[in-house]
Amino acid sequence: MTESEWDQSTYLEDQMVCLLGQREVHKSKDGRRRLRLFGCASCRLVWHLIPEGACRMAVELAEAYADGFGTIEEIKSVLRDAARFLHAGGPNDRSAVQAVFHTASPEARRVAQAGREASSAFHNGWTADNGPFCPLLRCIFGNPFRPVPFDPRWRTETAVALATGIYVDRAFDRLPILADALEETGCDHPDVLTHCRGPSTHARGCWVVDLLLGK
Repeated sequence: MTESEWDQSTYLEDQMVCLLGQREVHKSKDGRRRLRLFGCASCRLVWHLIPEGACRMAVELAEAYADGFGTIEEIKSVLRDAARFLHAGGPNDRSAVQAVFHTASPEARRVAQAGREASSAFHNGWTADNGPFCPLLRCIFGNPFRPVPFDPRWRTETAVALATGIYVDRAFDRLPILADALEETGCDHPDVLTHCRGPSTHARGCWVVDLLLGK
């Protein structure tokens, strides 16, 4: 996959092959965190199909675990309660629940399959056009062909406070405000500003917010 293909791809499978193959993302701590956050964000796109209770709790625990809170054992305990939903409901519901189990898996390669299952649930079956899931992956991983070098001058008190609020509250509608704050620090990097201001699918793990927070 080329950089141009990465930027324009609407086929999640190709993007995942690029990440897991060429970059071996699953072998790094940062990569595993991002994969899990992508799985969590994918589940949230089909939240209406995920049963309340243990299934949703598993996603929330997996999200916390990605940031260093809780244990896999706690997640496994919740998944035991969620297992009864694996064979219940229609195919879309089962795909959504399967996405939960992938997201909460201790194995990074299995976590990487969460987006595929969530997309199948979202689109009523697997499709070559994966809608919001590809932009979501780009939001979390950025451009693997051309990572943005971080300038410490961007990390002002105002910018960090905004980034923290966006992360904690999932308030991605504030990203344009963050772009304004970054410009005031002297940031003129087009990838940073375009990502904050452009229409896209965003999630916890957004690469710009992570840069500012040092995640």
